[in-house]
Amino acid sequence: MPETAAHPLNPAGLPQARLPRRLAAIGYDSLLLASVLLAATALALGLVIASIGSEAFKAHNPLPGNPFFQTWLFLVCFFFYSGFWVCGGQTLGMRAWRLRIQKLNGQGIGWQQALLRFLTAGLWLAPAAYVHQVFKVGVTVSLGVGFGGLLLLLALRLPDRASDSELVVLPKKL
Repeated sequence: MPETAAHPLNPAGLPQARLPRRLAAIGYDSLLLASVLLAATALALGLVIASIGSEAFKAHNPLPGNPFFQTWLFLVCFFFYSGFWVCGGQTLGMRAWRLRIQKLNGQGIGWQQALLRFLTAGLWLAPAAYVHQVFKVGVTVSLGVGFGGLLLLLALRLPDRASDSELVVLPKKL
């Protein structure tokens, strides 16, 4: 849909967000998420060192490849995004770019829709990981492939479609 056309069920008639604005919000939120993940990793490191001791940690760091640690970081990412989406409809990056996630009828989304949106939006990581693991290419090439997947996901609005939600542009406040 063009930016000026609203969804027929969108009662406020707000325009849907276009790709450049979506990417700008993603970039902003990625910086914030990186700092949250650093704090979550520091917390995990502190807990591991407190439980096994610093000498044992120096001999063998149990975090890389640990499924519990990977699950921890996954949950941190999920609750970072979903918490903002469910409680207010905006992450900080979305607020900066005047975007809001909502149901097609204009109401806020719930946890189930947030989970569907989060999982669908994360699909861009699959081709990046595949290319990196199977073809043994560098991180830059893998992320380039992943970014191409992200552009495709956003252009097709797959997270919106999978979660029956839409990302709208809010009007400027005077």
